[in-house]
Amino acid sequence: MAVTTLRSPAATAIDLLTRYGKLSSDGLDRARRLAASPGDPVEPILTKLGLVSERDMAEAFAHALGIDVVTLEGAAPDAVLLASVSAIFLRASKILPLGRAGGVLRLAMAYPPDSYAAEAMALVTGCTVQRLAATPTDIEAALDRLLTHAEAPAPPPGAEATTTDLERLRDLASDAPVIRAVNQILARAVDARASDIHIEPAASRLVLRYRIDGAMQEVEAPPLRLRDAVVSRIKIMARLNIAERRLPQDGRMSASVRGTEIDFRVSTLPTVHGESVVIRVLDRDQVALDFGALGFDDIALAELNRILALPFGILLVTGPTGSGKTTTLYAALKKLNTPARKLMTIEDPVEYQLDGVNQVQVQPQIGLTFAWALRSFLRQNPNIVMVGEIRDLETAQVAVQVALTGHMILSTLHTNDAATGVTRLLDMGVEDYLIVSTVNAILAQRLVRTLCTACREPYEVSVELGARLGLSLDAPCVFFRPGLFTAGACAACAGTGFRGRTTILEILPMTDAIRRLVLDRAAAGDIRAAAVAGGMRTMLAHGLAKAAAGMTTIEEVLGATRAA
Repeated sequence: MAVTTLRSPAATAIDLLTRYGKLSSDGLDRARRLAASPGDPVEPILTKLGLVSERDMAEAFAHALGIDVVTLEGAAPDAVLLASVSAIFLRASKILPLGRAGGVLRLAMAYPPDSYAAEAMALVTGCTVQRLAATPTDIEAALDRLLTHAEAPAPPPGAEATTTDLERLRDLASDAPVIRAVNQILARAVDARASDIHIEPAASRLVLRYRIDGAMQEVEAPPLRLRDAVVSRIKIMARLNIAERRLPQDGRMSASVRGTEIDFRVSTLPTVHGESVVIRVLDRDQVALDFGALGFDDIALAELNRILALPFGILLVTGPTGSGKTTTLYAALKKLNTPARKLMTIEDPVEYQLDGVNQVQVQPQIGLTFAWALRSFLRQNPNIVMVGEIRDLETAQVAVQVALTGHMILSTLHTNDAATGVTRLLDMGVEDYLIVSTVNAILAQRLVRTLCTACREPYEVSVELGARLGLSLDAPCVFFRPGLFTAGACAACAGTGFRGRTTILEILPMTDAIRRLVLDRAAAGDIRAAAVAGGMRTMLAHGLAKAAAGMTTIEEVLGATRAA
């Protein structure tokens, strides 16, 4: 019985990766800093962070040790050993026994320098171990395929968790295949520029969907048998209670994707087939807190800059969930954030952390509500306060009082358009004279998908077709649509015809004419008509201007504004 003696293979592998440009010195330094202690192996960290591909690492080990690289697809493992050796040991060591012949055991290893694993297998078999390099993904997939009999069946949905169930879930959530599956779900979402990840249990399968540019797209999901393990893994990462499967839970987590730390907001909800999970991707690199990048043109910027230059009052941003209201407020805060001003926010939750801004998250369970925090903010003497949302009369009244004392308030409302923002405040119970005294303007917005510039194509819309679409055209106009023949093969937009989103909006300033209508408690339609007569450009008009410029389609604009 013997085991081949190795001589600094890990260091040799790192040198090879560096020499051939597969690993940068900065990446190596970062991996060493992340190691638990000096001298710990950094190779697993390099592949986990995506700084070195698994294949390049396997080939580097093979060159350093003078061994072969194997792929495990269709490989015939040693069934006797698989049955006799602990599955936990095989998964933890990332090894797979491939067979014995002539006193030699062929052993696929994700980390071939691991003498402990090789010696243990030599001791068990009495064979000389021939080490072979393989990628961790290949080994985990093979073990996942070959050891399924060792996994206990999932309990019925909604069943109360027992101690045994919890231990089983913790063990499964710590298994390499589950960790790899969750990491892949997160990484693929970031690569696809998804804003949300939806993991939805069905009767016979697990459904995985990404929301990309506002549209849901189904992608390949993990097998149903990993449902509870995947959900438990996500709940553990988000520091949620894995024992509680009957009530909704909310949490937050972060993960390193392609070497970048990204935050995720997690929400779980019990359904008849198990827990549904929605993960919000909070990738700061994909969020441009700049009005121009968000889609505000010169007309909108001129009006908005005038409003933000006022010393006090309230600016409300309205729209449905997912219309970009909070991002617009963050862009306003960034513009207003100067050393001469103190900025404070109360949010639910805090999505992005802004330098120079004091941000507070509501905690209703301890009484820290929007209204309570606003009252406390006055003692902090801020210049500008952002309130995540005005949801009730108490918050609205406190916001009005703060604005009356010389502060600027930025907040949001859930209304369809700018004019109904006024009637929403009146319906809450805010007095009309307080509204006209404090509200400077109401901005309503929607997000529409932008056309892929690589495959869009122009087409002419006649006056008749425009009438059928609900447009009043004086003459035929040229608009744009996804390319009928090129979109399906377009690499820039993955065949969807769209890439990214832009904002269409309307800004209703509180003019004297609008103030008189508010005091008369006029209907939202009358307020809107007066605003248009006074020069307000509607969301529809803004959207059609972008459609004519080739930024989006008529269908996107009409779909976003017909509900407004």
